[in-house]
Amino acid sequence: MSHEQDILPTLNRSTAKAGPAAPVRIVHLGLGAFHRAHQAWYTQRASDGAQWGIAAFTGRRPDAATALAAQDGLFTLIERAGDGDSFELMTSIVEAHDGADVAALERLVAAPATALVTLTITEAAYNLAADGTLDLANPAVQADVDALRALTSPDGAHDAGNPPAAGTASGRLVQALAGRRAAGAGPIAVVSCDNLANNAIAARAAIGGLADVVDPGLGAWVAGNVSFVGTSIDRITPRTTDAEIALVAAECGYADSSPVVTEPFSDWVLSGDFPAGRPDWASAGAVFVDEIEHYENRKLWLLNGAHSLMAYAGQLRGHETVAQALADPVCAAWVQEFWNEAEANLPAEGLNIPAYRAALLERFGNARIAHHLAQIAMDGSNKLRMRAVPVYTAERAAGRPGTGALRMVAAWVAFIRQSHADGRAIADAAGSAAIAAALALDGSGGHSDASLAALVSLLDTELAADAQAVASVAALADGFAVRA
Repeated sequence: MSHEQDILPTLNRSTAKAGPAAPVRIVHLGLGAFHRAHQAWYTQRASDGAQWGIAAFTGRRPDAATALAAQDGLFTLIERAGDGDSFELMTSIVEAHDGADVAALERLVAAPATALVTLTITEAAYNLAADGTLDLANPAVQADVDALRALTSPDGAHDAGNPPAAGTASGRLVQALAGRRAAGAGPIAVVSCDNLANNAIAARAAIGGLADVVDPGLGAWVAGNVSFVGTSIDRITPRTTDAEIALVAAECGYADSSPVVTEPFSDWVLSGDFPAGRPDWASAGAVFVDEIEHYENRKLWLLNGAHSLMAYAGQLRGHETVAQALADPVCAAWVQEFWNEAEANLPAEGLNIPAYRAALLERFGNARIAHHLAQIAMDGSNKLRMRAVPVYTAERAAGRPGTGALRMVAAWVAFIRQSHADGRAIADAAGSAAIAAALALDGSGGHSDASLAALVSLLDTELAADAQAVASVAALADGFAVRA
């Protein structure tokens, strides 16, 4: 931070003359840049946003909460268009907490004024098995089961005096929901804003499934009192750098440790019930629908699928950002190939796919948004299961080869092999141990059939059993140059 920034006023409600904070009515798990650019932005822009304050909790680390709490939850949103930046002071987050503070989470979720909980906890944090049910073999899940059984005494009463140390996001929320049940605070909505197909079903499987195992009575209460709302969310939000911190200081005249940079585009489609109410997000541009699956798939396949394809193929070809990868004619052709397959398996009516694809090309090509491929490449074992596998399965069912979808899988395989050859850690919260075990099957370092099948099985066991598909993946993966 420069000397000039040192003498600027620190951003908070007093220095910004932001007025009193809105009452907490929303609890959020997964405090990060995307939440602040998306759900917090929609809440602030809602016609009744001044009545809906957000208490946000971090995931694995407390850093974001520590920095944001020092600013009374305030931060600057930088909308970065191709022709310049605009700045907006965000005030909708009114409390920021370390995610490990489960007592605070329980207190806030149990408050009668709290109407909903939103989630941006990443795909891996749902801890689901390949069949979509809660992965009880996961040590983190089992640790939560053991800890959360201390929530209830033999007569089923909630033990608020000795809260267990729930470790996962789902476990912490189950503890908080047990507190709401004990307080008699009534029904509540849980709104998943993560990039999963059928994310409401995934949230129900993770949270309701854990509650069922911990205490059937609590599971029954969750089934009857918690509404799981599905969403399709969209706004590209790269990591903030020191350059954005300096930019806000220069342009806004205050020191903000936690600005967020994002694109002008935003989209939010929701489906489900809100038994305790919600902000008027529709007035800020959100769309409410009865059936959301096709919107989810449009986003997961076209935007997120292209991101994953470029994340692996682009890095293998020496690129660092989405804009650089898209400017590579080879990568761009692979994206179009995959998009053609995805579009063939989406409804022709209602989704306006040609315009959506054209908008994505413009968004991806915005070189002023430095969306780093390494960031997108994290947790591939979860992401490709939802982005590549369904498109390939649909293509094969239609009698087509699904080469574009298999190319994404092959790029992931080649990227893993290259990372291993280079001695770089593979960032995959859900599958790092299994990936290491699959790579160990190569023995002397060759690309064995057993190793490849083990890697593909992490995405989908049926895909791994499809000899024709695995052979195609092997040939496509060999087509990527892997350095010795």
